Amino acid sequence: MQRFKSQRRVQIDDAQSESPPPKYDGDGNGDDGGMRLRPSERNRTEDQEPFMGVKVRRKTSFHREYRGDYIDVPSHPYLMKILQKQGDNQVLFADKVLKFTGSGKMKRRILLITDFAIYIVDPENNSLKRRIALAAVDKMCLSELSDNFFSIIIPTEYDLLMASTRKTEIVTVLVEATKNASNYELEVAFSNSFEYHAGAEFVKEVQFEEVEGGVKTRIIRK
Repeated sequence: MQRFKSQRRVQIDDAQSESPPPKYDGDGNGDDGGMRLRPSERNRTEDQEPFMGVKVRRKTSFHREYRGDYIDVPSHPYLMKILQKQGDNQVLFADKVLKFTGSGKMKRRILLITDFAIYIVDPENNSLKRRIALAAVDKMCLSELSDNFFSIIIPTEYDLLMASTRKTEIVTVLVEATKNASNYELEVAFSNSFEYHAGAEFVKEVQFEEVEGGVKTRIIRK
C-alpha cells in the first residue's frame, strides 16, 4: 500500500485550531438551505496580496506564517480516503471552519483546499458534504473590516458562506490554486455588504458595520 507524507505536518490542539463562533444577527426566517501536503507558495505572510492596502487588518494578523495543514490530514484515515478517491495530488490548506446553512445555522466543518478542488467535510460523521472544482469558483466576497467572514461564489451551484480566523490564508491559497489550475485570476471583492446564493432558490445579504469593540454582522434574506 502506498504511503502518504506531508512536507510539513502540523499538529495543533482543537482549542487553537477551531475558530470561535462569530457574533451576528440572523434573519430569523428559519429557511435552510500519491498525496502531498504543502504550505502555500512562497510561505507568504498575511500582510501580502490580495489584501494589501484594502482591508482593515488585526494587529495579530500581520506577519503570521502560513502553515497550510492545521489538522494533520495524514493522521485522519477518512480524510485520506476521501482525497485518494477523488485523485487530488496536493493538499494546500486544511482546517476547521464554521459554515452557515441556508437557515443561518452555524455548522462545524473541515475545509480542505487541494490543487483542483474545495472539500467541505463533516467531522462528526466523517462524511464528504460537498466537493467544488476550483474551475467552478467565480469570485470571493469579503468585507473591508476585521471580521472572520468570507463567501465563495459558485455560479453553477449555490454559494458558500463561512467564517475562519485564517481567512486571509484561505483567500490567498484559493487565488494561487485557481491561477495554477485554470490560468485565471480569481476575483476577490471587498464590500461591507454583499449578496450570496444561500440555496438554489434564495439570496441573502451579509452586512457589516464597525462598532465599538468590533464588527457587527447581519445576515438578511432578500
